[in-house]
Amino acid sequence: MKYDAIIIGSGPAGATSALRLARAGWSVAIVEKASFPRPKVCGEFISASALSLLIEADAAAAVMRQAGPQIHEVGFYAGTRMVTAQLPQYAGAACYGRALGREHLDAALLDEARRAGAGVWQPWTVESIAENGELIVCRARNKDESVELSARFVIRAHGSWDTGGLQAPGVSTAKRASDLLAFKTHFRGGALPAGQMPLLAFPGGYSGFVHTDGGRVSTSCCIRRDALAVCRRAAPGVSAGDAVWKRVLETCRGARIVLEGAVHEGSWLAAGPLRPGLRPAPADGTFAVGNAMGEAEPSVAEGITIGIQSAWVLTELMLQSRVSDVAHERAQIARDYAAAYRRHFARRIRWSAVVGQLTMNTRAAQTAAAIIACAPGLLRLGAAWSGKKGKLAAA
Repeated sequence: MKYDAIIIGSGPAGATSALRLARAGWSVAIVEKASFPRPKVCGEFISASALSLLIEADAAAAVMRQAGPQIHEVGFYAGTRMVTAQLPQYAGAACYGRALGREHLDAALLDEARRAGAGVWQPWTVESIAENGELIVCRARNKDESVELSARFVIRAHGSWDTGGLQAPGVSTAKRASDLLAFKTHFRGGALPAGQMPLLAFPGGYSGFVHTDGGRVSTSCCIRRDALAVCRRAAPGVSAGDAVWKRVLETCRGARIVLEGAVHEGSWLAAGPLRPGLRPAPADGTFAVGNAMGEAEPSVAEGITIGIQSAWVLTELMLQSRVSDVAHERAQIARDYAAAYRRHFARRIRWSAVVGQLTMNTRAAQTAAAIIACAPGLLRLGAAWSGKKGKLAAA
């Protein structure tokens, strides 16, 4: 049960890590606790920069075949205002981003990693991680048995809130009024313009629309815990997702317009609490990618993209390493990765927090919408700051 690398979690960050290392000839094991296909709370948007990396890795065929239309316009809906701006074309293999449900995206990327030679342990859950000399040992368990897997490198791609028992470094488990809780569902029909992805403001939260696979419109919401309590008191007897959506429709004209004639498909999914922000690097010799390393607020729809990009940056450093001593190699890669992560992602994650806090404040959101209505270029600039325009520089 020895490998060169063990990847914990097979979401976009984990599957990308496994794919790149396996393609380079490494022996790789992916340990994933969920059975696929799995529905997952997520905004579903994949930016052009991330799609371009998947195309470069020859892993995008299934994604591109299933994904929704190109997203070439962003919007901001607050109160009665609906402001939009064109996105610039991305100078890469993909010109614009697209959206794909996680039940399809995760399965497609995991299949690519498996075809590249990665071994897949699914559904298995990693219960503990321990250093043992040059190796790191992971004890994993499924319903009936347990096993020990060891490797020179272990990559945590288990997210930040549903970690299977492994605590993400720097993530508090204490309940707070400001905690963000997330909901997602789909609609069919309606009046969302083709290629537009708007951000919707409502008291204590924000939401978003995007055309995704199969002709569906994906709708995701984030709301503060205290604001959710207000919604539930105002709408007793309905689900939490329906209570939140009632508040969205009451306070945002754009939501009512977009959903005119739409049919709700399926139920609401819920997740959280989310813990946006930068995380400290693991102190146990492992590495972290995706939300296990840092999480952007969903307000900027960059979660999947940062997951894929962070995996790309880390694996590039691992593949370039020429240090023969394993302990020194891990330490050197950790230093280089921490610096590269800050350079590529820290400002984007902090900007997402600014956007999220502004959008959840009713007065601030409506003021921002009024300003953007006079200067739509600001909306385009904000999208660029979130990472939708810039290339991922070499590590």
